[in-house]
Amino acid sequence: MQADVVFRTIHQNERDQLLALFHHLNPNDLPLPEQSVVDEIWSQMMTNPVIDIFVAETDGQLVATCTLILVPNLTRGGRPYAFIENVVTHADYRQRGIGTGLLKHILDHCWERDCYKVMLLTGRHDEATHRFYEKAGFSKDTKTGFTAYRLDH
Repeated sequence: MQADVVFRTIHQNERDQLLALFHHLNPNDLPLPEQSVVDEIWSQMMTNPVIDIFVAETDGQLVATCTLILVPNLTRGGRPYAFIENVVTHADYRQRGIGTGLLKHILDHCWERDCYKVMLLTGRHDEATHRFYEKAGFSKDTKTGFTAYRLDH
C-alpha cells in the first residue's frame, strides 16, 4: 500500500467526489434523483449519528470508500453491531492494498466502540472478491445472508 494514504471519515464538502467514486462501484446504477432530493439524502447521512462514511485519500483524491452503520443493541450485553455497505475502490487504485487497509481501519474503529460483530454483504460471486474481504478480516463461513427486494423496482 502507498505510504501517503489517509483513512478518515468524509468531509461535508466531498459529496461530489464521493458520487464520482461510486461510478466505480456500479457503472450501470440508476440515475440520481433531482438535486434537492440528493441534498436532503446527503444532509441525512451527514447528520445521522449511526452513519459514518469512511474514505481513503491519497494526493488529495478520494480513492476508496465504504459506509458504516453502527447499530445500538439490547442483546450481547448491550454491545452494538455494525454493517458495511457501498465498498468501492477507484479502478486506477485497485490491487494496492488500499481497500483492504480501509476495511481494517473500519474494523479497528468498530472494535474500539465494542461492537461484537461487523457484517457486510456482497453480490459478487467471484473468488477474488471473496478473498479481498477475507484478507481484510471477514469470514464467509459464519453466517448466511439473505436479501429481499421490492418486485416492482
